Amino acid sequence: MAKHPVKLTDASFRRATKSGVALVDFWAPWCGPCRMVGPIVEELAGELGDRVLVAKLNVDDNPKTAQYFKVQSIPTVLVLKDGQLQQAIVGARRKGDYLSAVQKHLS
Repeated sequence: MAKHPVKLTDASFRRATKSGVALVDFWAPWCGPCRMVGPIVEELAGELGDRVLVAKLNVDDNPKTAQYFKVQSIPTVLVLKDGQLQQAIVGARRKGDYLSAVQKHLS
């Protein structure tokens, strides 16, 4: 069964990302570059799903978390480890950029 990104909200974010490594795509449906990153995040969920929480957070519906992490441009993909921000990747990037950002934090 293919894994898909977990949909996070302001209410579920902390609990979901508090342990382990997480890759979270901050996006909105109206954002063109976000639509380019979406399929990459889907692929990563399938490839990393057992070792990494791959998730998406709609910034329009969940502004508190976006504000907390000072997300000003989307797409922004955050890599967290045990709830702590490790890296922020702003703008649409290649799949390899996201993969290498995550792999740095896997033991």
